[in-house]
Amino acid sequence: MAEATRLTRAGRLADATALIQRALGRRASPAAAPAPAPEAPQPTRPGPSRPGPNGQFLDRSYRNAAGTRGYKLYVPSGYGGQAVPLVVMLHGCTQTAADFAAGTRMNQLAERDTFLVAYPEQAGAANQRRCWNWFLPAHQRRDAGEPSLLAGITRQVMETHRVDAGRVFVAGLSAGGAMAAVLAATYPDLFAAAGVHSGLAHGAAHDVASAYAAMRQGPPAGGRAAGGTVPLIVFQGDRDTTVAPANAAALLGPWNGTASSEVVTGPGWTRRLYHDQDGRVVAEWWSVRQLGHAWSGGSREGSFTDPAGPDASAELVRFFSEVSRPVDDRPRGLRAWLGRGGREH
Repeated sequence: MAEATRLTRAGRLADATALIQRALGRRASPAAAPAPAPEAPQPTRPGPSRPGPNGQFLDRSYRNAAGTRGYKLYVPSGYGGQAVPLVVMLHGCTQTAADFAAGTRMNQLAERDTFLVAYPEQAGAANQRRCWNWFLPAHQRRDAGEPSLLAGITRQVMETHRVDAGRVFVAGLSAGGAMAAVLAATYPDLFAAAGVHSGLAHGAAHDVASAYAAMRQGPPAGGRAAGGTVPLIVFQGDRDTTVAPANAAALLGPWNGTASSEVVTGPGWTRRLYHDQDGRVVAEWWSVRQLGHAWSGGSREGSFTDPAGPDASAELVRFFSEVSRPVDDRPRGLRAWLGRGGREH
């Protein structure tokens, strides 16, 4: 924090940015296996370990006034033109789309359950370590910067394939998780729910120095995390030394005063569920014991993963399925928002 502030004040913004990027890109050690807990409900596990032979992993790109970004799109073998869900997955620093796909095994789940998965890839010219620039104001607004590119990729997939507009989701890890939170806050009409793994809340930082501070300590004291616009599932390791667990609490802050909660424990994890006034789950917080800065339950074929712990990918898919429903069956607040002119894509 002190070093990043000193560099910023000295006008060495590039060096300060590199410092925050190195912190976000630091590799975590594998977590230890969690201790068992009898009679605890078990988290979801994926089906086949590999996608079917007919699934396609396509290379695509999108361009607008903010620039160009490539992305990979997984189309499962069961897709035949019917309306299906879409999950947009945002990688962390130093990762690529293919690496993130391998580590999260989201394609295998897409093959099992028949949904599309888009993996936008950050350009090296936009960030030397391929971090999404979640901490800069230019990339925290609707229809500007990287949020506009990621929303554009999402809409492009919806144009080239038949996607159920009520079942479009976004999730990410670390810097990708922070950018997923930005998209949830700025495009609630596009994304039906979001997943943040080891990330930060929208508005947690406004420059390099504040980003470094938020990563280590959570958002500024007295501040309120922006969010609460769409259902949210959060995964966080209690041994994460790159993004402090206080950031998970900040992400769930918007629900603390408006939703009732219950706690469920399992072998090495604690799951807090937030219910709206109708009893529906609108948010979940998974705290995984002994997990560092890594994707819980991920595959060693990708970076920043830990095979131990609950399978974050499978839990995201379950949560997205549970909270997405036809427009007429959505929570009253969202129906009212749509009635006031909110748009669906």
